[in-house]
Amino acid sequence: MASKSLFIILCFLLLLLSSISARSYTHRVRDPCKEMVFYFHDIVYNGENYKNATSAIVGAPEWGNRTIMSSPNNFGDLIVFDDPITLDNNLHSPPIGRAQGMYFYDQKDIFSSWLGFSFVFNNTDYKGSLNFAGHDPLMNKTRDISVIGGTGDFFMARGIATLSTDAFEGSVYFRLRVHVKLYECWKLL
Repeated sequence: MASKSLFIILCFLLLLLSSISARSYTHRVRDPCKEMVFYFHDIVYNGENYKNATSAIVGAPEWGNRTIMSSPNNFGDLIVFDDPITLDNNLHSPPIGRAQGMYFYDQKDIFSSWLGFSFVFNNTDYKGSLNFAGHDPLMNKTRDISVIGGTGDFFMARGIATLSTDAFEGSVYFRLRVHVKLYECWKLL
């Protein structure tokens, strides 16, 4: 009987220790393995700026059109883009790559969108791409979206990108500041 009680106590202690060690491992705070800040510049086609536009409305609700954002809150508009990425907030700075992807306005009552895009780099400092996806509540000062992968220098990267609107000129131009924090970084041999 005593050996049975001792066995039960040992099993209980083993379970307790394993749950404590698992909990401390999963709640560990880590520092990013890489941090970078980029800017991308989006110029929406408005029916008159074809030569300068870097994005276009490719889908609109029945009550909208493809040269003017829909009301209310641009709901239903689907935009594709091929925007320059710079290291500073000047549109005329040399681009280090392109932000390519799409966003669509997904809520009627709140100014909000969903983003899916890649940063495709083409310079000497960065090679490859970073891929992003997530909900973008545009009225928040900062908002986080997921870094869901990458190629080249960013092979299998994982992390968070904090977006903030750095400039906004009506429905034609906006600039986003993107603070990338990678928490999973791999080095290719």
